[in-house]
Amino acid sequence: MKLDDYVASRKKIDPKFAQEFEEGYTQFKLGVLLRRTRKEAGLTQQQVAEKLNTKKSAISRIENDAENIRLHTLRKYVTALGKKLEISITG
Repeated sequence: MKLDDYVASRKKIDPKFAQEFEEGYTQFKLGVLLRRTRKEAGLTQQQVAEKLNTKKSAISRIENDAENIRLHTLRKYVTALGKKLEISITG
């Protein structure tokens, strides 16, 4: 069984799994997006850390564990990359 098939079938029978999967996947996607955007900007984690007056380990946590990132921190991170943060709500 492929992973996608397993996840789809599991979501159908387990609403809690479906919710937790979607929340975790969203956090994962945010971290990947932040990392990719940083790399596209040609910056290392160390360089972003210096721009934000923090440590490289803090940048690593932002990119690898976006679960608890504050909006203020996210805005500062994105600004350090020379980008603008836009947020939308979809239904």
